Parts: sequence; C-alpha cells; structure tokens
Amino acid sequence: MIDIDAVHLGAEAARRLRQADCCTIEPGLSNDEFDRIEATYGFQFSDDHRAFLAAGLPVSSPPEEGATWDKPWPNWRSGSPDDLRSHLAWPTEGVMASVEHGYWHTSWGVRPAEIEAVRSVAEKQLAAVPQLVPLYAHRFLPAGGGTHGHPVLSIWGTDIIFYGEDLAEYISHEFEDGHEHAENWSPQATVAFWRDFVE
Repeated sequence: MIDIDAVHLGAEAARRLRQADCCTIEPGLSNDEFDRIEATYGFQFSDDHRAFLAAGLPVSSPPEEGATWDKPWPNWRSGSPDDLRSHLAWPTEGVMASVEHGYWHTSWGVRPAEIEAVRSVAEKQLAAVPQLVPLYAHRFLPAGGGTHGHPVLSIWGTDIIFYGEDLAEYISHEFEDGHEHAENWSPQATVAFWRDFVE
C-alpha cells in the first residue's frame, strides 16, 4: 500500500509537469508495467516516483542545443533495454570515472597501488551502494518502495547537488520559468553513500 502523502506528491509533480507543457506525456504506467520494469531492472521505484509515472509517462522533450541527452526522459514502457540500463548505471559509472582520476571514498579503506586492484575494489563497492533511478537526464531519485519525499539529485561524476527539495519542487525548478527555491530551502540527503557528496 502506497502512502497517501507519496500519492499526493507524485500527483502534484505530474500536474506541474503537464502545466509546464514541456514534453510529451503518454498514459501512466499500469501496475503490471511497474512489476515488469522492477523485475527486469532489479529495483523498486520510490512511492512518489511511482505515483508520478502512474499519472503520466513523460517520454520526450524538444531537443535543446548542446544537450547531453538525446532522450532525457527514460521511456520505461518501450525504451531500449540497453538505453535504460545505461541510464540506470550513469551514477556509478560517473563515480568510477572519477576513481580512474584519483577519487577514493573513505569507507573503501586504503586505496590500492595498482590500478587494476583500484578498479576491482571500486566496482565491488559501487555494486553495493543504494540504487538511484533516473528521473530526467542526470537527475535521479533513490529507489525504494515504501519511501518518498527524497530530494532530487543532479549527478555528474562525483559532482552531486540537490536539484529539488522533493519531486514536485524539482519539476517546478527544472521546467517552470522563473522558479526560485524558497528562502528556507534546505533539502536533506536521505540516501547512504550518495549523501556524502552533497553534505
């Protein structure tokens, strides 16, 4: 059973996205589609993310000049499995690229001297960190059924910042002209490992 606050948060985010009129929105995902997606890719959507995608599935945006992403919205219904797996892997691959250039998380112990050992240890450690789920381009929400209200994280390697206090506020920040964070804006990271980069 999804928490009613999560349903309201996801529905409000979907309403704001429709109002922004910035992308094509298909009918929302069904329970069977959620089950298939979660089984195929090995994670559970947070409850607010699930409610957002149940209200409507955003699938495309007009291309922006110089954009990194050709298809910033993950098309969970009919997108290429390789594209979706690549999008899911973006956060850990970004950290791995930083590891290649000297980054080392303190919880991993002493950094090995040999690069192959560095890669091996980092890959093993990154396989165990909490899963992040793509929302739009390099904006992510933590996975996890029974959870909601996480800040949206913008991830580029180990450069990770808050991009919305929650899902609805993120939609306003990303897609509404002139939106500014509230004066008392103070998102709190909720997910282990990833919060170390933004605190």
